[in-house]
Amino acid sequence: MQDLKQIDGFDISFHEKSKRIINIKIEDEIIERLIFPFKKFDITALEYKPFTRFTIAKSLDETTSHELGKLLNHILKNRNTGCFIIGPKNISSKIDQTFLIKLSTAITHLIGNPNHDSMAGKYYARFHVKHEDNSDSYLRKAYINMDLHTDGTYVKETTDWILMSKLEEENVDGGETALLHLDDWEHLSDLANDEVGKQDFIWGSPKSKNVGYKVEHPVFSKDQNGEATISYIDQFPEPKNMKQGLFLQKLSDSLEGSQNKIVTSLPVGSAIVANNYFWLHGRKPFKENKKLSRELLRIRGSFFNN
Repeated sequence: MQDLKQIDGFDISFHEKSKRIINIKIEDEIIERLIFPFKKFDITALEYKPFTRFTIAKSLDETTSHELGKLLNHILKNRNTGCFIIGPKNISSKIDQTFLIKLSTAITHLIGNPNHDSMAGKYYARFHVKHEDNSDSYLRKAYINMDLHTDGTYVKETTDWILMSKLEEENVDGGETALLHLDDWEHLSDLANDEVGKQDFIWGSPKSKNVGYKVEHPVFSKDQNGEATISYIDQFPEPKNMKQGLFLQKLSDSLEGSQNKIVTSLPVGSAIVANNYFWLHGRKPFKENKKLSRELLRIRGSFFNN
């Protein structure tokens, strides 16, 4: 692994648990330079006028003479890395949830075009995890392990990457992020070469996702370099037969049993951005607390074609 390129105003280092993950901490001087251009547009403008999102992305990139966008794309498209954690080095009163939404928007618009998130009806989704929940998805179930998965399994849109940003957190114990790079998974060769995994599976979604169709695709495919890619989530496949059902059980057990999972805590204000083809993500259960509260922001989409 080569030494990391450094950019003025950013503290860039390897994650303490894996050199595949790059930590990018934004220094106070950069935050100060972003406050004025970020205030030009409110959240409604960003939602209704997509070109405004590129304007704040340009403001972010200009703080680094356009070096940041190049770095982020290099990390995400490089099979050896493919993941970074980015956020302010110091949280101050100037960094509220509105600022964090704009920062996440700017980061993603240096990478590509976000998908329309049908669950929220916007280019992003915000959701709370609390003590009590009546939803139909593991997404908000605080005390259940969210198994390793990729995003976009049940939609027609291309999902090259995903950003998950932590906007707020109170009274939380547990709930750490779990990550696994496909090439670190002990059973990759066995499962990716299984003919069942190359078959088309039916993928649906619960009502809360607001997606009124189903799609078909295999669990495992190959990229342009012949490397294995995965599109999988445990809750949404609809096995057509016994072979598919047992394959999915074997897959689920071997992913969750991997000794190479990375379990890490994400600071408030930080975002994980990962390549959705060879990184899986999940969440450990929280410890029960009636006052538990966490709010997350999600943006997912495709890389720019040019």
